[in-house]
Amino acid sequence: MLKLTNVAKKYRGASTYAVQDLDLEVKRGEIFGFLGPNGAGKTTTIKMIVGLLEPDAGSITVNGFGVSERPIQAKQSIGFVPDNPELYEKLTGIEYLNFVADAYGVSQDERRKRIPHYLEMFGLTGAVGDLIQSYSHGMRQKLALTGALLHEPELFILDEPMVGLDPKSAHLFKELMREHVDKGYTVFFSTHVLEVAERLCDRVGIINHGRLIACGTLEELRERSQSHDSTLEKLFLELTEGDDDDD
Repeated sequence: MLKLTNVAKKYRGASTYAVQDLDLEVKRGEIFGFLGPNGAGKTTTIKMIVGLLEPDAGSITVNGFGVSERPIQAKQSIGFVPDNPELYEKLTGIEYLNFVADAYGVSQDERRKRIPHYLEMFGLTGAVGDLIQSYSHGMRQKLALTGALLHEPELFILDEPMVGLDPKSAHLFKELMREHVDKGYTVFFSTHVLEVAERLCDRVGIINHGRLIACGTLEELRERSQSHDSTLEKLFLELTEGDDDDD
């Protein structure tokens, strides 16, 4: 579903690579957690996958389409929610959702089923007619999640998806991610909440200083550890040596 081969990115004026020699393959039908300290290269990697940044080297394919060579086809397979969604504030919630549905070619019949379903799930039904500029951060996050799910993306990509969600919505969203992969789709998300990653993810990848330093199931990561019953948090700290820089 998602494959990165020898991907590298160095920002102009930087002395080191933000991402270097990154090889990663995410399978269809799995929840994959992408973990790392601040500044490790998580957001840079996600931006390259969704086409917001061009890699300096290497290749990225989504659902068999090269992100650089066939960007439209690749993006049609993706639903993306950044950590701080920038929405069109002068639109109402329902206008925004219909705009997104138009962009992805979602039929009217599918809209009538999916939009009310997600609005009810996230408690936005009463606010969907209001301008987005009146929404709180949490409401914007929920609206962005709804928009990203309308076309049932084969690859659902999220950067810190739990930020801004109340406990009930966070719980429902975790269930929604599992339901999404049960349909044969894929979820790829970054998070600092390691307890969530441990409970939800089929596999995780850990990136540090722009390089992938570990990838596999929790059991496979434990095999690399001195303690074979370690939590993901302990494994993470052991592998990254507690590094914590700015993203």
